[in-house]
Amino acid sequence: MENWVRMSEKGRHAVRLARAFLAAIAEPPAPALAGFVARRGACRAVEVIRRGKAPPDVLAEIEARYQHVSAEQLLEATEAAGARLVVPEEPDWPGGAVENLSGAREVGLPEVAEPIALWVRGRADLAAVLDQAVSVVGARAASGYGEHVAAEFGHGLANAGFTVVSGAAYGIDGAAHRGALAAGGRTVAFLACGVDIDYPAGHSRLLRAVAEQGSVVSEYPPGTAPRKHRFLVRNRLIAAAGRATVVVEAGARSGAGNTANTADALGRPVLAVPGPVTAKNSVGCHGMVRSGQAVLVTSVEQVLEAVSPLGVPGSVEVVGTRRRTDGLHPRAQRLHDSLRGMAGASADDLARDCGLPLGEVRALLPELELSGFAVRTDRGWSIAR
Repeated sequence: MENWVRMSEKGRHAVRLARAFLAAIAEPPAPALAGFVARRGACRAVEVIRRGKAPPDVLAEIEARYQHVSAEQLLEATEAAGARLVVPEEPDWPGGAVENLSGAREVGLPEVAEPIALWVRGRADLAAVLDQAVSVVGARAASGYGEHVAAEFGHGLANAGFTVVSGAAYGIDGAAHRGALAAGGRTVAFLACGVDIDYPAGHSRLLRAVAEQGSVVSEYPPGTAPRKHRFLVRNRLIAAAGRATVVVEAGARSGAGNTANTADALGRPVLAVPGPVTAKNSVGCHGMVRSGQAVLVTSVEQVLEAVSPLGVPGSVEVVGTRRRTDGLHPRAQRLHDSLRGMAGASADDLARDCGLPLGEVRALLPELELSGFAVRTDRGWSIAR
C-alpha cells in the first residue's frame, strides 16, 4: 500500500492495466493464475504470459481469452460505466475481507481463490466499508416472514455500525439491502456479472441506491453477462466479506447454502434463522443448525454477540434498541416493572407487587419521579408516559 502512494501516476496506471488484463483473461476463481500473480506481481505476470512462458496450469486457464483482451478498452469501459477498478496494490483494496481466500487457495481449497481485481460502482472506500461487515443471504423466492426478518436484520446491523453484504437478488438479498438503506447505513452488493449490468433488472433502482450509500462490486469485467455458475463463484466473496454469514431462509439445496458452506470452510461463523417446520424455505436453515454447522439466531442482538470480540459479549451496542430503563439498577427496574401494571398505586401496593421492602420502595419512588420514570397523582403512583 505504501508503495502505491510512492508510485508515479504512470506506474499506477500500468498496474491497473495489468490487473484489468489478468482479471479478464481467465474465468474466476482461476486458482493457478491467482497464485502465479501473487508470486510474480501483476506487471511481471503479464510480461511472462505475453511471451507464452507461463506455467502449463496457468496457460490452460487463460488459453481461450488472453489473445482477445484489451486492457485499455476495459478501463475505458469501466470509466464509461461510472465505475472504477480497485487493485490489491492500492489502499482501497479490502485486504482484510479477501485475504483468507488466498490462504484457502494455498492450503488446497482452489475454488475459493482470491480475486485478481474488483470493479466497483460507488465512491465509498471499499476497504473501509468492508472493515466491519456481516453477510445476509437467503432464498430468492422468500416468504413474507423471511423478507421481514431480513429487512429487520439489515436495519439493525446498519444501526449498529455494520455494513450489510449481500448479492442484490430478489427475496432475502434485496430485503437485507433495503433494511440497511432505510437505516441510513452502508451496504455492499456483490454481482455475478459486470457492474455495468443491473441484475436482476427489477433491482436497478436498488442497485443505484446501494452504490450511493455503499458499493456495487464484481470481479467480472464490464459487459460480462450473468451465468448460473458465476453466482456460485460470486458467493465466495460474500462469504469472505462478512465477519459472519446469516442465512435467513434456504431450501435443501440453494445458493445461500453454498455461501454458508464457503463461510464455514473459511472459518467464518454461520448463523441461521429458524422458520416453520413445514416451510421448504427453512429446510436448509434447520439442517445447518441440526448438523452443527450454524448457530441459531432470532435477533440482531444475537448476531452482534456472535461477531463481537471473543470474551466481550455485547461489546457492540445496538443503536435504537436500547431501552430508557437500561440505566436503572436492577431493584429500581423491578419497581418500575410493577408500575407498568398498576395505576394510582400506593407504596404499600407496589411493595407487595414487587416484593421489595416498603422502606426501599418509598426511597426509590422519588428517584424514579426525578428521573422521569414515575409520576405521583392524587390517586397514587403511576408510570410516566
